[in-house]
Amino acid sequence: MPVPPYQLVSVTVMFEDTTSIPITCKFCNTKGVVRYGHYRQVQRWWCKNCQRKFVHNAAPPGMRTPTVQVASALSMFYGGMSLSGIRRHLKQVYDSYPSDSTVYSWITRFTKEAVQARQDYRALAGDTWIADETVMRIGGSNMWFWDVIDSNSRFLLASNVSKDRTTRDAETLMSRAARHSIYAPDVIITDKLADYLDGIERIFRADTAHVYSEGVRVELDLNLIERFRATLKERTKVMERMQNRETAKLITDGWLVHYNFFRPHESLQGRTPAQVVGIAFPFRNWADVVRSGGLIWG
Repeated sequence: MPVPPYQLVSVTVMFEDTTSIPITCKFCNTKGVVRYGHYRQVQRWWCKNCQRKFVHNAAPPGMRTPTVQVASALSMFYGGMSLSGIRRHLKQVYDSYPSDSTVYSWITRFTKEAVQARQDYRALAGDTWIADETVMRIGGSNMWFWDVIDSNSRFLLASNVSKDRTTRDAETLMSRAARHSIYAPDVIITDKLADYLDGIERIFRADTAHVYSEGVRVELDLNLIERFRATLKERTKVMERMQNRETAKLITDGWLVHYNFFRPHESLQGRTPAQVVGIAFPFRNWADVVRSGGLIWG
């Protein structure tokens, strides 16, 4: 009996595809990576360039939660949402339910990253600035929150948190504003707090006039103050949950970054204040901050 001819059989073997999407290192973004075994059934990789191991997923270096979820939490927090509200949103949208402490650790970690990136930038601000202060209850004590804003670009030049309202506190505010502006203003408009006068004179000397927020001359600027105070309600919701001055200072600086660099303004035709004053910030949003993972500034 003749032997039947061999039949060709099509066999499909499933391999893990690592060629369609090139694997790059999370830390240095190079392609010189090799497999480095498994951990809990998850493939790990080793970078020949920076000699670090990592998991190829959508999470930042050293984290398990994807970037989009962490960035969403930061954006919602600085928009005034509570930690419990953020957790509920993550559960509904991503089926992820991190603890309050986990969400808060994201906020503090990446706020520090964003604040550090902002330190050396200076704005091409206008010739009229507006300063204002308000009091809030933080950790059982009253704290004063000081702000100075450029009336033209809406750029928030500086903020300060203090226990009292003194000349030294006003001077600290003006000194910070001066560090973040290319030029000194011609006029700074404030309320009738006398400490502003000394604070302005010590930093700007006779180059800058101090004007009280009264009269027809500053009517438009008073309207800006009212709009800005309405915007600050978002920050108030955030700050009322702070427990001490140190944390309040960090989150205040984080909100300044959020307001200036990530939050478009209708009055600025959808631009951010930073775009108006000509600052090319390295991050477009909180997702960019999270993706950096501290690699730029760490």
